[in-house]
Amino acid sequence: MSIGIVSAAYIAAAILFILSLGGLSGQESAKRAVWYGIVGMALAIVATVFGPGMGNLLIVLVMVLGGAFLGQMVAQKVEMTEMPQLVAALHSFVGLAAVFIGFNAQFEMSRIADILMSAPTSLNETGLQAWLHDQGIDGFAGKVAHKTAVELNILKVEVFLGVFIGAVTFTGSIIAFGKLAGKVDGKAKKLPGGHILNAAAAVGSLILLIVYFNTGALWPLLLMTLLAFFIGYHLIMGIGGADMPVVVSMLNSYSGWAASAIGFSLGNDLLIVTGALVGSSGAILSYIMCKAMNRSFISVILGGFGGTTGPAMEVEGEQIAIDADGVAQALDDADSIIIIPGYGMAVAQAQQNVAELTRRLRAKGKNVRFAIHPVAGRLPGHMNVLLAEAKVPYDIVLEMDEINEDFPETDVAIVIGSNDIVNPAAQEDPNSPIAGMPVLECWKAKQVFVSKRGQGTGYSGIENPLFYKENTRMFYGDAKKSLDELLTKIS
Repeated sequence: MSIGIVSAAYIAAAILFILSLGGLSGQESAKRAVWYGIVGMALAIVATVFGPGMGNLLIVLVMVLGGAFLGQMVAQKVEMTEMPQLVAALHSFVGLAAVFIGFNAQFEMSRIADILMSAPTSLNETGLQAWLHDQGIDGFAGKVAHKTAVELNILKVEVFLGVFIGAVTFTGSIIAFGKLAGKVDGKAKKLPGGHILNAAAAVGSLILLIVYFNTGALWPLLLMTLLAFFIGYHLIMGIGGADMPVVVSMLNSYSGWAASAIGFSLGNDLLIVTGALVGSSGAILSYIMCKAMNRSFISVILGGFGGTTGPAMEVEGEQIAIDADGVAQALDDADSIIIIPGYGMAVAQAQQNVAELTRRLRAKGKNVRFAIHPVAGRLPGHMNVLLAEAKVPYDIVLEMDEINEDFPETDVAIVIGSNDIVNPAAQEDPNSPIAGMPVLECWKAKQVFVSKRGQGTGYSGIENPLFYKENTRMFYGDAKKSLDELLTKIS
């Protein structure tokens, strides 16, 4: 495959990736957008594998096919409830790949430097190229061999940045995976010294960059990698479970920038463009989610949020339970109903039951809508995907800003497995970990029914005063089983 065909394929793939991102902005176009991304990635892989300068083709093909097989197996086994931790795990792969590629570039630069020292001094440029070819110097090594001193210095910076961002992404993603999977405590934890440790590691990395730039030695790159591993670990450990959706988006951005930096090192235009698309879109999404949670974008990057600032406000009252008959009667009397889905709906896999309840209530002429908080679930767009899977009409699924003002005129609000996004403490308790976070003000509805397994505080560990309000009733039990029982009461 000629370089011209490869370049054309890269341009086509980049356009498909852009169309894919654009299409994901709407639920109606999302499925088509996913196919744009699939075709673009397939085109990029074929153009790269069969492009000029590719060596060890058999090994590459075995690795690609092996990875595709493993990816298919994982995708078939992972439930929608496990998608957030899967995404975090995949981000760690991107980060680790960036580290490996960066070190490979370092080894190649050292090897080429040694080879060039043994080259005959009488060779002109053409003769040097022929001599290098005879030495088996092709592909990336060939590009390195023909770089000028200035270009080599630029390559060192690219390698250093790629390894640094990749290492931060790798350990950060591992901790995020652990927190999302419940294998690591979801509470914000920092070592003594907190931000000072992170700052010291960052300053140390900058000093090592200067050393690496001037010497090209391996040891500053190795030492920086260890510091970056620590930064990624400590940053994400310092973020509380309530803020993990933002963390997933932020790590997505980091993985994109790591890929883009390595693209510069390898001289791969498509990797640069793709990494920049992922990095910038992840950063924009993180910013949007920070606004939705009233968080500082800088504090997200520095890992300085998710903890309490003082003693939490005491919650008074008691949780009052209600059975399926009581909920059914209230729904029968109601004209307007808002359903608020959360991660508990995903865990119980109750989206089909929710969709069936919606169909039956709408058939009775009732106005049923869904309220979606920007960080509902543990992954951006988590609830939208589940509702679309259950074929809930797009036009009744509304964002927080579109529906929050309607709660005072709503007869019944049904909360299914949500906690933080409907927590009045965000507005009432300045010491709450989610203080100032915009929330769905469902407590302003005439009646509120909360479908919940028990009286625990849930994943984030934050108490919710909503459960104790006079107009709230707790519909205890697994969401799917509770809705199954409720559906028998609603014909």
